[in-house]
Amino acid sequence: MPRRERNNFVKKNQILELRIEDYAFGGKGIARIKTEDGSFVVFVPNTLPGQLVKAQIQKSSKKYAEAKLIDVLEPSENEVEVPFQDIPGAPYIQLPIELQHQYKKESTLSLFKRIGKVENIEDLFDELIVSPNVFHYRNKMEYGFSAIGYDRINKTDKDEFTLGFKRRGVWWMGDNLEKDSGLFDKQMEDNLIKIRKYCIETGLEPWHGPQKTGFFRYFVVRKSFKTNELLFNLVTTSPELPNFDLQKFAKFLVELFGERVAGLLHTINDETGDRTIATSGSIDLIYGKDKIVEELLGLNFEISMKSFFQTNPKCAEKLYAKVVEYVLEDKTKVDNTVVMDLFCGTGTIGQIVASRSKNAKIVGVDIVASAIKDAQKNAKRNNIEGLEFYAADVGKFLAAHPEYENKIKTIILDPARAGIAPKTLQKIINLNADRMVYVSCNPATQARDTELLSEAGYQIKKISLVDQFPHTSHIETVVLFEKL
Repeated sequence: MPRRERNNFVKKNQILELRIEDYAFGGKGIARIKTEDGSFVVFVPNTLPGQLVKAQIQKSSKKYAEAKLIDVLEPSENEVEVPFQDIPGAPYIQLPIELQHQYKKESTLSLFKRIGKVENIEDLFDELIVSPNVFHYRNKMEYGFSAIGYDRINKTDKDEFTLGFKRRGVWWMGDNLEKDSGLFDKQMEDNLIKIRKYCIETGLEPWHGPQKTGFFRYFVVRKSFKTNELLFNLVTTSPELPNFDLQKFAKFLVELFGERVAGLLHTINDETGDRTIATSGSIDLIYGKDKIVEELLGLNFEISMKSFFQTNPKCAEKLYAKVVEYVLEDKTKVDNTVVMDLFCGTGTIGQIVASRSKNAKIVGVDIVASAIKDAQKNAKRNNIEGLEFYAADVGKFLAAHPEYENKIKTIILDPARAGIAPKTLQKIINLNADRMVYVSCNPATQARDTELLSEAGYQIKKISLVDQFPHTSHIETVVLFEKL
C-alpha cells in the first residue's frame, strides 16, 4: 500500500487558530497557511468566511488538511445577532439567509462543473427554492440526556444533568438547551427546562456515555404542522423503570402543552450503542395515540415515531411540486404509461404523480420494508389507484424484471445520501427511458452519477436547488435528464 505523502505544515491532532477565507461545498470553510511556495489549505466544516476559529487537525496530506471545529473565536462580519440558542444543528443561523443561498448555489453548481463535467451548468439552472419557514421549520427533534455537561463560560466539561444536544464532535458531552433553538417548535423548546427539572426531581440519573449507565436517554418529539399536535417518546433503560411513573409524566406533559399532546410513547433501550430506538427494545403507548397526521399537497400521511417523513414538510411540498412539474412537463411520457419510482421511500412523489396524471401506473421500489408498508397504507387512505409498491433492492428488482426494459418513458429517482451504486445505475440506464427526474439530498454523489448518465446519452435539461434545511450546509437538488 503506497505511503500517503505528508506535509511539513501541520500534524494530526495539532490545534490551530485559523482565519476562514472561503467556502467549499458541504459547509467546509477554507483557511490557508502561508508557505514558501504559496499557501497550504485547511478545510474546517461548519465555518464561514471571515471567522477566526480554533480547530484541530484530523487528517493531513501533502496538498491539504482537514480539521475539526473546536470554537469560533471571532465571528464573520456578515453574521447578525439572532434571539436563539446556538446548537450544532444550525451552524449558520447567524448568517443572513440570502448569503446562505448564495454560498449553497455557487458551491453546488461548481460540483456539477467539476465532478459531473457539465461545463454549461449555469445555463441549465432553473431556480433556488427557499423554505417557506426560515425558522421553526423542523417537524422532529431528538434531545439527549447526559450526565456530563458543558460549562459555556470556562469552556470545559462538568458533572451536570443535561437535556439538549451533544457538543459538536464530543459524543459524551451534553449541552443544556435553555431556550428556543430557532429550528423546532418554540413552545416546546421554551418548556424543555421544565421537563429537565421534572426529570432531575425524580432522582434518577441521566445517561453517562463513557460509563454506559443511567436511566434517562432521549426525549424525542414529532410535530404535525397540519394539526399542531406533538407526539412524545421518552427513551430510558429498564432497571430503574419501577421508580418512574410514566402516567404521571404524561399528565405533566398535558399540563404543559394541553390539547397539543397527541400521545406519549415509552421506549426501553438497554443497548450501549448511541441510538434513540434500540433494535431489541420495546416501544409502548402510555397516553393518547401513537401517530399524528401530516398533509402534503392535499394528501394525508399518517406518521408514527419510526416513520420516515420529510423533516421540513412545508418545504417538502415545494420540493415535490418541482419534481412533479418536471415529471409532468411532457405528459405524453406519463399518461397511459408505466412510471418507475425508484428509491421511493413512503411513495409520496408517486402518489402525487398518480393523482395528477391520466391512467398512469406507478411502480414504486424501495429496500426499506416499513417505508413500503407506509406507502401502501397512505395510498389506500388517499384513495389513489394505479400504484404498485415493492420492498426490494432496486438493482435486484430490475434484474428480476427485464420485462420493463424499453417499456418505460419516465423514471423518478430519489436515492439515499450515498447516491446510486454504479451497477444499479447501469440497470436503470438499461431500462432505456426517455427521461429521468433525479432528486438528491447529496449533490456530490449526484454530480458523480451525472458523468455516468452523460456517457449513456442522458443530458441535464434543468436543475433546481431546494433549501430544505436553512442554517445548515445541506441542499437538495432536482435534475431533469433527457436522452439525446
